[in-house]
Amino acid sequence: MPSRATESAPAATLRFERRGEVGILTLNRAAKRNALDDPTVEALGAFFAAPPDGVRAVVLAGAGEYFCAGLDLSELASRSAAEGVHHSRTWHRAFDDIQFGKVPVVAALQGAVVGGGLELACAAHVRVAEPSTFYAMPEAQRGIYAGGGASVRVPRIIGVHRMADLMLTGRVYSAEEGQAMGLSTYLVPPGGGLAKAVELAQKMAGNAPFTNFSIMHALPRIAELGQDAGLFMEALTAGIAQSEPEAKARMKDFLEKKAGKVRRD
Repeated sequence: MPSRATESAPAATLRFERRGEVGILTLNRAAKRNALDDPTVEALGAFFAAPPDGVRAVVLAGAGEYFCAGLDLSELASRSAAEGVHHSRTWHRAFDDIQFGKVPVVAALQGAVVGGGLELACAAHVRVAEPSTFYAMPEAQRGIYAGGGASVRVPRIIGVHRMADLMLTGRVYSAEEGQAMGLSTYLVPPGGGLAKAVELAQKMAGNAPFTNFSIMHALPRIAELGQDAGLFMEALTAGIAQSEPEAKARMKDFLEKKAGKVRRD
């Protein structure tokens, strides 16, 4: 479906457009390699806390050659310890609004996915990487510590020991290495990241809203529970989902052979 006219941007450093039920939100600081400053982080949180009406999935991308090169370090110089804690919590709230928000998010990655950029990418539900993508957590080399959620989200993807190596040594992972350890969900040819991300987002937008909500909110919490509690929470979620009117209508269509069956592409 052709894109509609660009709607009002949530901030000067963000660009937004719609393609039907899919929104594309682009970090628009190409001259800074899309480094994240405070107004951009706050605008990201505000956008995902209340997406535009009718948007059922979002693609998060970066303008130019890079997804996001991390925190804009120029903002760190004069902060006290207390100010640093409050600043970190601001990032946590904003990225929680992505991971535990109202719509599924696909990150389209290319070039630098570094520091805060990796934290942002890992708040998305699915990540699509182009071969130019590279990952790093260079905070230790700057004398600082990750503050945007990396300690929580990234080890759950790659493991604590890989994360420690990433932070202690400044190691840089290539797109292929990132794909092997789960930092990306899809690895696509050069220039194909945005198109693939939009394709996936369109599939997500076609799901029943409560099913998407359950996958975004219940699944990560179930995965952290013990088996008995996890299975019970799964049963509750499944029971609620199947009671939704849209679920009943979709099941009726399937049973009456009005809906397609699962097929291999």
